Amino acid sequence: MIQHLRSPEEYEAFLAKGNVVVDFFASWCGPCRMMGRVLEEIEADYPRLVFLKVDVDKFPQIAQRYGVMSIPSFVAYRDGSNVPFSFNGAKQTVLVGGMQEDDFKLLLNETFQL
Repeated sequence: MIQHLRSPEEYEAFLAKGNVVVDFFASWCGPCRMMGRVLEEIEADYPRLVFLKVDVDKFPQIAQRYGVMSIPSFVAYRDGSNVPFSFNGAKQTVLVGGMQEDDFKLLLNETFQL
């Protein structure tokens, strides 16, 4: 399910909801729009995941708190704890940039062991 952050206070509550992928984006960012379409295409395949979109222009304090320097950037959480993304054996705390749909699905499957 894709959710859009509406207030800074909601952020921590979303992270505690199980498996969450945070998408730090901006409306003017081309790669962010591409990844937004990828999320829309795959969300039905991942009913156990929450995709939380955080607009860095509306919530710069959250982006700064988590060290987001480039967009799109993704961070994964399981029950409120940060989970590094796993892809072909490599681990990354923050995933920066866009990916093809199939590669992103593999990343999610490996990270969340789906």
